[in-house]
Amino acid sequence: MTLTGIVYHPDYLKHETGIHPERKERLLSIIQHLKKTGLMERLNLIYPRIAEINEIQYIHSPEYIEKTRIYSEQGRPLDQDTVLSKDSYRIALLAAGGAITAVDSVLKELDTIFALVRPPGHHATPYRGMGFCIFNNIAIAARHAQKKGKKRVLIVDWDVHHGNGTQEAFYADPSVLYFSTHQYPHYPGTGWYNEVGTGNGKGYNINIPLPAGTDDSGFITAFQEILVPAAIEFKPEIILISAGQDASIDDGLADMRLSMNGFMELASIVKSIAKQTCGGKVAAVLEGGYDLDNLAHSVAAVLEVFMGKEPLRREHQVSKKIRERLDEIKKVQSEFWRID
Repeated sequence: MTLTGIVYHPDYLKHETGIHPERKERLLSIIQHLKKTGLMERLNLIYPRIAEINEIQYIHSPEYIEKTRIYSEQGRPLDQDTVLSKDSYRIALLAAGGAITAVDSVLKELDTIFALVRPPGHHATPYRGMGFCIFNNIAIAARHAQKKGKKRVLIVDWDVHHGNGTQEAFYADPSVLYFSTHQYPHYPGTGWYNEVGTGNGKGYNINIPLPAGTDDSGFITAFQEILVPAAIEFKPEIILISAGQDASIDDGLADMRLSMNGFMELASIVKSIAKQTCGGKVAAVLEGGYDLDNLAHSVAAVLEVFMGKEPLRREHQVSKKIRERLDEIKKVQSEFWRID
């Protein structure tokens, strides 16, 4: 059995958003489910620390950080989707610190970990918060891992929305391979498959834009046929997951059809890559997921795989539409990776 943990702190509930999809009940539902099922007793509970300002500056500009602090004091939203309360700035620092703590934990004693943090982060660009996100937790964690000596970082983003902020942070950087599956077209409107990076980073950005209604087969085939060969060739020294759980059936903010077993299969594929490349070291960080029941069950499903449970294996047949899309992506990415 692998050593698995979660990062969590009740202060994450203090980021008050009122009647909003990204609300504190998301984390409460996960923790309650983990306790009810007995999973909590099998997990190492790690408390996060608050990120230092210089760590936030790995990704974000000083001007944006200061704007966030002031807006939080005023209870003023960053945009129409991204609300702030008086505690939001500090809790955003704690969320980034949670992602950093997750990296430190797998580099020290644990094999796998899931940071149950909020606010989420992957839409936050170096100069702007958006899409419920304040600081880009996963991007900060990637830079932290590199500060700790892990030169090559793989970020797997299975959130249903494209992580435009993460893409922007590393678009010219060949030391971070960013792989994203997402519903397209959908918020934030980025993530087409020809967005492959620029300069030295060209080829290190792999977008898998999938049509609404994609089920397990589409996601898993994309992972098997595109992520696996690229990741094995890249040889990451640590793998981070932007673990948005909102591609699940009936999430409410999207139109995908990923099952609980589907999440388990995705986690299993990532775990297998990690075993082959980086000693099994995987740190997942929570992003989206807005149906409380689905969110709790899908997080538990991923954690069970981290702890050694095997998903139910099925044969996956994709529709003609998805097959054509994946073949288009493979044609583009074969310029950079040995993808058949």
